[in-house]
Amino acid sequence: MAGNVDMGAILSQQLINAARVMEEQVDDEIKNLEKLDEDDLEAIKRRRLEAMKNMQKKKAEWMQQGHGEYSEIPEEKEFFNITKNSQNVVCHFYREETFRCKILDKHLNILAKKHLETKFCKINAEKCPFLCDRLKIKVIPTVILIKDAQTRGYVVGFSELGNTDEFSTEMLEWRIAQNEVITYSGDLMTPPDDAKKSSKTNFIGKKVKGRGKRNDGDSSDENDW
Repeated sequence: MAGNVDMGAILSQQLINAARVMEEQVDDEIKNLEKLDEDDLEAIKRRRLEAMKNMQKKKAEWMQQGHGEYSEIPEEKEFFNITKNSQNVVCHFYREETFRCKILDKHLNILAKKHLETKFCKINAEKCPFLCDRLKIKVIPTVILIKDAQTRGYVVGFSELGNTDEFSTEMLEWRIAQNEVITYSGDLMTPPDDAKKSSKTNFIGKKVKGRGKRNDGDSSDENDW
């Protein structure tokens, strides 16, 4: 019992210390604001308004370039126009008969609406042999990540997405963010789906064998070229 009381006292003291630190930070912020005169406040307001105007202008430009939707590239030469006009590009090389391409379509459609700063598109790999050869696309599906007209990385199959068909949209978003072609505020060190599994395991205790959806033979379902 004495041990329990001690742990409770330690926890209480830690909470008090954390609250005190937060209170001091708030006090510092208030003091800093109190030091500002009307000219300072007006300057801050002007900067914020200017930033908002610039962002609205940028969003309008993005929408004009087809950002905000997951679109099909009809021919190879259009691919080069897109990578020239958009700073950030995520392009899915697909085949109609490949089931996993349909899975990627679902997630990329969601991310296109969320990340206006990036152009999300797809192109039929069978209709662009020159492009596939130039970009060394050998496995379908492959997602190529481009920034400033330079290839930053590839997502080949689902091996980096947990090696399962049932990865989350957040998992794909996290993987794309690794190559800095979207604006991302999450934890780049921890895959979202791994974090979810850890959280569930903490509540359940031991994981039950045979309940997972992992596809160990991931590469066997991909289409080699």
